[in-house]
Amino acid sequence: MKENPIRSLAGIPMLLALLALLLFGGWLVASAVHTGQFGWQGVVAGLGIGATSFLLMLGLYMVEPNQAAVLTLFGRYVGTVKENGLRWNNPFYGKKKLSLRVRNFESGRLKVNELDGSPIEIAAVIVWKVVDSAEAVFNVDDYESFVHIQSEAALRAMATSYPYDQHEDDQISLRSHPVEISDRLKEQLDERLTAAGVDVVDARISHLAYAPEIAHAMLQRQQANAVIAARTRIVAGAVGMVEMALAELEKSGTVKLDEERRAAMVSNLLVVLCGDRSTQPIVNAGTLY
Repeated sequence: MKENPIRSLAGIPMLLALLALLLFGGWLVASAVHTGQFGWQGVVAGLGIGATSFLLMLGLYMVEPNQAAVLTLFGRYVGTVKENGLRWNNPFYGKKKLSLRVRNFESGRLKVNELDGSPIEIAAVIVWKVVDSAEAVFNVDDYESFVHIQSEAALRAMATSYPYDQHEDDQISLRSHPVEISDRLKEQLDERLTAAGVDVVDARISHLAYAPEIAHAMLQRQQANAVIAARTRIVAGAVGMVEMALAELEKSGTVKLDEERRAAMVSNLLVVLCGDRSTQPIVNAGTLY
């Protein structure tokens, strides 16, 4: 089922013409009754014209901006009218209006297991609009409910396909790659909602967190990973600084160090550079031996 645009007549000129026709029918009836000019034929003609005018007025309907009217005739789809204002079509056409405006909603917080099996809470904001009125009306029972249910299903499927945290450098995770995750969610939504004539404008994760029962343990793990990463960089930097210091001392010839003194200096420098707290110097008044 695809959308079929159909022409409609301007409603205001049609309304004026029908009102004039209605007045003419009333004048015929009044003339026939009061003056007897047209006899009973005038009464019948006036009543027929008036009834026809009332029937044709049923074909008038209003279409607002960014709205569509889906027309049917005895259960058969005829076409869709998108012209704004007062319009007129066959009075026997059934008319169902639906909005073409951009709409959005936030899904409820879903509790799912991410790729590594940890329970998480996730929610998303979905921005969507109807682009094919015929598919939205005839392909699904309730396109708004369809959008909400399929959006939650797509969000669940996407959340189970990625880990919460990034464990490898080239790995996509829910927390570290929001743009890629949003693109993937939009792709899944487009696949599911195309049948309903709906286009997904944007999809963004609005809430992402570990489930309450494991949130504390996961926070400790994240803190430990952060500490390990920080320590790794500190040690790497300290080793480079020690190597540079020893190389400069040897290059200038200021101090001649044997292996034992070199080891002591390396130990002291690493303690100073890698320690969490300020070091307290100890002055050696004698010799190393």
